[in-house]
Amino acid sequence: QVQLVESGGGLVQAGESMRLSCAATGSIVSINTMGWYRQGPGKRREERELVAVIPSGGITNYADSVKGRFTISRDGAKNTIYLQMNNLKPEDTAVYYCNARGEMRLGASLADFGSWGQGTQVTVSS
Repeated sequence: QVQLVESGGGLVQAGESMRLSCAATGSIVSINTMGWYRQGPGKRREERELVAVIPSGGITNYADSVKGRFTISRDGAKNTIYLQMNNLKPEDTAVYYCNARGEMRLGASLADFGSWGQGTQVTVSS
């Protein structure tokens, strides 16, 4: 199994900054993509929206609403990603979830995995 542990989050005022972290642990063989999604107030799980993703060796991708304000980065050696969020706005208020996809060891075999973190609340007051 692969577990994702998120940290960061909390309450800030509009215009302030915050940094989220997500560390993947477990029987990981390789990670193809890690990213951040968010679920706004009153939204269902199916309505989680992409915030930013960073593929292994690929080009980062951001939601239009966060371009220029958020930066995703990755420490491959630690299987950890970060989300630096600057100039936060009240509409950024949501539960932020980390996601990872890759390959893991399952007994004597290999298997694909896709895991979600438990989520961390980000609240931006106006």
